[in-house]
Amino acid sequence: MRTWKIGGTALAALLLSTAAAQPWSAEQDHGDMMKQLGIEQLRPGANGDPAAPNAANYDPAKANPYPIWPELLKMADGRAVIDAEMWRRERRPELLALFEREIYGRVPDKVPPVIWRIDAADREFIAGRPVIAQQLVGHIHDSNAPSIVVDIRATLVLPAGARHQVPLLIMFAPARYPSPSQPNAVEAGRFDQAMKAMLVAQDPSFEAVFAKHPGFEFVKPGGFVTPPPEDDRITKLVADGWGVALLDTSTIQADDGAGLREGIIGLVNKGAPRTPDQWGALRAWGWGASRLLDYLGTRPEIDAAHVGVEGVSRWGKAALVAAAFDERFALVLIGSSGEGGVKPHRRNFGEQVENLTSAGEYHWMAGNFLKYGTEKGRLGRRTAADLPVDAHQLLALVAPRLAFISYGAPEAGDASWLDQQGSYMAAIAAGPAWTLLGAHDLGRGSDYQHAILPPPETDLLEGELAWRQHRGGHTDAPNISAFLSWADRKIGHRSSN
Repeated sequence: MRTWKIGGTALAALLLSTAAAQPWSAEQDHGDMMKQLGIEQLRPGANGDPAAPNAANYDPAKANPYPIWPELLKMADGRAVIDAEMWRRERRPELLALFEREIYGRVPDKVPPVIWRIDAADREFIAGRPVIAQQLVGHIHDSNAPSIVVDIRATLVLPAGARHQVPLLIMFAPARYPSPSQPNAVEAGRFDQAMKAMLVAQDPSFEAVFAKHPGFEFVKPGGFVTPPPEDDRITKLVADGWGVALLDTSTIQADDGAGLREGIIGLVNKGAPRTPDQWGALRAWGWGASRLLDYLGTRPEIDAAHVGVEGVSRWGKAALVAAAFDERFALVLIGSSGEGGVKPHRRNFGEQVENLTSAGEYHWMAGNFLKYGTEKGRLGRRTAADLPVDAHQLLALVAPRLAFISYGAPEAGDASWLDQQGSYMAAIAAGPAWTLLGAHDLGRGSDYQHAILPPPETDLLEGELAWRQHRGGHTDAPNISAFLSWADRKIGHRSSN
């Protein structure tokens, strides 16, 4: 009988790669995390159906079961934060550690480096201006997990021949060419003839069809003016003299629990499940934005001191997380972020903590966050009131840098589920961090308990902390002009318009 010997490290790698190859659902991963935390039962999240037994609350009278939020300028040991130095030296690190451990997760110590390359480039025209759009790939490799491949994809759009460095906004979005160049008449003719020849080769009867319709073209030459970007925000940014980087979060980490053993989280864990303190998708997406910022800092065309990050909905949450944890981001545009973003966890209005601890959304958060949706378990019943921190403190971690909070109107599609009123209260509660650090808040005081949401299109844009609710739906596009005017003024950028 022949025997084989294998070293412990090699055996462990083999077992992990085999485990990673097995199907693993979000429900299985969710259950595994509950088991690690000793959770027997989680409460169901709020239901958007008004007829459901656990329908979301939209009654303002019931919205504040926990009206007193954790104090922003008081240390865990009870000491008051008295000046900017104490904030930077003690309070900010304390808050970061709590958010990292309990809510968004810890980035492991040994994450492999990201090696960036330019895969392709396209010369385009946007807002009547020539730009160069480059497809970037950030490759991450770990020889101990060779079956997990991570290639972060981004599209970088910069003015062609700019005489000065340009500010830039990283936008969480699919990494497509915004306004692709079109084939000329000769190129289009070649494409057309090749497609017709291929079809005739497969089915000779097509030859008669094409002869009957000699003017028919599969591919038409591009016009003198290329189609504008589908996303008008890109057009406005380019017209104002900004660069844009479209960062595809799906290439960093999948937006589902089944993908936690793949992507950057899976790569670092070598295909094994997370531990409770490790990062979720929001933190991973924010980490990806920071790695792109590393690369942008090497490009001489970019004003690396004025790079911002933007996102809407779940990407709005990620943009806030990115800016809170990485002080190199000069500004952040937080669009309709809701629960897990600017909305306070302690508010009983719309989406709740229990929605984020469910199998459909838990992957955004650290495993430890599940504790706060627990009805029965080893640690007992816990609720949002047991969280050591809340959203206003996350927002305050951006201070004294630039933060623009954007929401739309519920009647236009930016659902009340997001809790615009609660988010405004959080912005008021976060304001003292800006004033402590010598900057300006919304200019509406700091009494969050009695703060009343201003009417849509009220511009609170004088401070480094800004708020504007537009009349549109679940997007920040109607606020992009106001954002650019505010940001240009604050960073001293002269618009190209």
